[in-house]
Amino acid sequence: QVRLVESGGGLVQAGDSLRLACTSSGRSLDDYVVAWFRQALGKEREFVAVISRNGRNPYYADSVKGRFTISRDSDGSTGYLQMNSLKPEDTATYYCATNLYYISQETQTYDNWGQGTQVTVSS
Repeated sequence: QVRLVESGGGLVQAGDSLRLACTSSGRSLDDYVVAWFRQALGKEREFVAVISRNGRNPYYADSVKGRFTISRDSDGSTGYLQMNSLKPEDTATYYCATNLYYISQETQTYDNWGQGTQVTVSS
């Protein structure tokens, strides 16, 4: 089992950057597919990005492609979401999630979730 904790959120202006981190306790993140989702107020949780266990073939939602980069430490301790050129529509609570096998955009395929970190982008 793994317990996930996100950090790095905050209040920024449009065009700024933030880097979110997802740390794990218990089992190493090396054993998991790692994904980021976000949920804006009053909206459903949506897929942002996912990275495989070997760190290859990251996949992004169209809304963030070219602006966000998902990565993971080689030591298996931390996953990251680098967010550049932030827009007001990126405002949401961002969640880290993991599963053992599936590179998926669907929330129901993920077994472990963090508590979320708030990102607010002002115009």
